[in-house]
Amino acid sequence: MTKLTINKLAKDNRKKRRGKKNKKPTWSELSTGKKAGVVAMGTAQMALAATAWRDLAKRSAAEIRGRKGLWAAIIAINWVGPIAYFIRGRRAVA
Repeated sequence: MTKLTINKLAKDNRKKRRGKKNKKPTWSELSTGKKAGVVAMGTAQMALAATAWRDLAKRSAAEIRGRKGLWAAIIAINWVGPIAYFIRGRRAVA
């Protein structure tokens, strides 16, 4: 084998490895269990956000730390937003 052939083969192998590493499976390639897990996690995330938004809407501005509009936007952030609202956004009512 010549040096040129070896370099070409090495380059082709690098391209193949790069393509496999970054490839994400499509929905149809997922197993039934993984699809169920994705749906369950999505449902839990949406339920958590809906609960946080409902709680925010029912509370007065005095019961919230900061502006209600800001908290409404923060709640839209995946998982972190609703959890942050429940931990830091609500004031303890005496």
